[in-house]
Amino acid sequence: MSKNQKHFYFGGDYNPEQWDHSVWQEDMRVMREAGVNFVSINIFGWARLQPNEDTFDFHMLDQVMDMLAAHHIGADLATATAAPPAWLSHKYPQSLPVDKNGTRLLPGSRQHYCPNSPDYRRLAARLVEKIAERYREHPALIMWHVNNEYGCHISECYCNTCKAKFQRWLRDKYQTIEQLNAAWSTDFWSQIYYDWSEINLPGKMPTHVNPNQQLDYKRFMNASLLELFQIERRIIKKYTPNSPVMTNLMGLHKPINGFMWAKSMDIATWDGYPDPHQRLPYQTFMAHDLTRSLKKKPFLLMEQAPSAVNWRAQNAVKAPGVMRLWSYEAIAHGADGILFFQWRASQGGAEKFHSGIVPHSGDKNSRTFQEARALGQELKRCDELIGSSFSSEVAIVFDWENWWALELDSKPSNLVRYTDQLLQYYRLLHQLSIPVTFIDPEDDLSPFRFVLAPASYQVSQPFADKLKAFIHAGGVFLTNFFSGIVDKTDRVYLGGYPGAYREFLGLTVEEFAPMIKGEAGTIHTPLGEQPIRLWREAIHLEGAHAMATFQDSYLNDWPAITRHAYGSGQAYYVGTQPEAAYLKELLRAILAEAGIEPPLTVPEGIEVTVRKKEATTYYFILNHTQDQKMFVIDAPMINLLNGEEERDMVKLSGKDVKILKRQIREEKFDPAN
Repeated sequence: MSKNQKHFYFGGDYNPEQWDHSVWQEDMRVMREAGVNFVSINIFGWARLQPNEDTFDFHMLDQVMDMLAAHHIGADLATATAAPPAWLSHKYPQSLPVDKNGTRLLPGSRQHYCPNSPDYRRLAARLVEKIAERYREHPALIMWHVNNEYGCHISECYCNTCKAKFQRWLRDKYQTIEQLNAAWSTDFWSQIYYDWSEINLPGKMPTHVNPNQQLDYKRFMNASLLELFQIERRIIKKYTPNSPVMTNLMGLHKPINGFMWAKSMDIATWDGYPDPHQRLPYQTFMAHDLTRSLKKKPFLLMEQAPSAVNWRAQNAVKAPGVMRLWSYEAIAHGADGILFFQWRASQGGAEKFHSGIVPHSGDKNSRTFQEARALGQELKRCDELIGSSFSSEVAIVFDWENWWALELDSKPSNLVRYTDQLLQYYRLLHQLSIPVTFIDPEDDLSPFRFVLAPASYQVSQPFADKLKAFIHAGGVFLTNFFSGIVDKTDRVYLGGYPGAYREFLGLTVEEFAPMIKGEAGTIHTPLGEQPIRLWREAIHLEGAHAMATFQDSYLNDWPAITRHAYGSGQAYYVGTQPEAAYLKELLRAILAEAGIEPPLTVPEGIEVTVRKKEATTYYFILNHTQDQKMFVIDAPMINLLNGEEERDMVKLSGKDVKILKRQIREEKFDPAN
């Protein structure tokens, strides 16, 4: 199999070390039957590979790699550094992480390492060197998988090693203690530092911890974990410079700044586990778009459950058809591969009740296996999708550092959660079949016509200036309450809220009036009275005009939602949280005015997205309802999944998927005509 992807990846985590050798050949036969062409191996193999510090044993991994190559199954070869062996923790106890209470965590699960431990780093690097050197030319090797789900369990450590390194990190960042004091506003509460050694980690303190100290600690821990990835990547690239290197991210995962990490990754990947109790798990849908957006390229879904997981309080199964539908949801939003955790359900261990493609019974007639097998065979028709692009005219700003800052303590309300605010707008755009790209504040805005930045509390002045130019040149912008408030050091922009955004929003906010949990209010709109919750604020117009007004409390008849013409563009401000029905109509009107339309006109409950490759357009049509739906297309198209032509009226059964393919053929000039 070529190092350059030619086939749509299908497979999952394969852990043959859990099974007797007699099972292995049967696994190979059944994998080929199921359409498996790609598996992740050695993710938790460290203890097998290195029984003690002085001994390495690659006999088993050699067998597995050779077996995969013989059966034309590609290997996503992991570096095995996600779970150090027991001897490492026993010999080097200082390598274990320390929690906020000062307790040193014990081995016996996984990810039991301090990100800054010199012993862990040294031994992990040595292991990776051995693996990379040994398998650099192995025919099964397709991709390198560094560690596993960084920050999933250990995203913070409060040991003395981390404290000393945090002090050095701060010195490198601020250069002088005076600049740190200014950035941290240490004149408040007599927190001034006179020497770097006086600075602690933001652990247990009598009351609220300095906000920018907390933010810098989150930046530091994110950077510490990223250093681990980069250490392993550099070693791998020394031996296999042309093989892709990645680690599996976790979508809407707060500790890890995905945009920062993506710069060091050859491919963006993530592990997605939607809850089948949710009919439409929009958080997972949003994470697909976010992961693709990290590199603005196709991504890989490295893990999903064939059916139920084991780690929720109640673990629902995926009903018939749901696994296939949600797999195509990932593909529709940019995935070039679908993998599962795991191939064969474990007999023992903490995840023994996590579903596998092959169940405990080994029954190939089980529904889970048959659905996975059918998907694997069907995906062979999707090879031509590889590398196709996903474009959109709408962008949502996703700013990890703003997420960290917004959800610190000492805010007007602790009910404002960053991903909840983004999700309410993403969900409505998804329902309207409007494709979305997520952007980092450093990204270029010019490809987009409509940019949304909900809950944009912490804003740099350069980003505010970029937005100002975007709107003035004709772009459309929307933000909502408690936005534009502080700079990157968590210091308030003076002169009136919303600070960095005040000029182009054409308003000022006198004061915030957050609502208590469960409280309901009302706004008056052209569509009538509409319910609100969570937030009110006292808005004064400075050029903007009110599209809706509060109809209760002391803010009766004050502006609640505004629009401001700025240059050739428009800026919208939503100073409360309306119900979804009104927000949907507001977005529909904004999109219509901006000339942004869905790819096809379809009934409610049908989702449409588009991927393009050269002169070919692929329309992904997903029915998220139980009912048959019908809609009209204006030209014949080929259904990629069965090769049949679709024309005029398209029918789509409940929970079904179609990929309709349209090719634009260039007309050649004929001089005879």
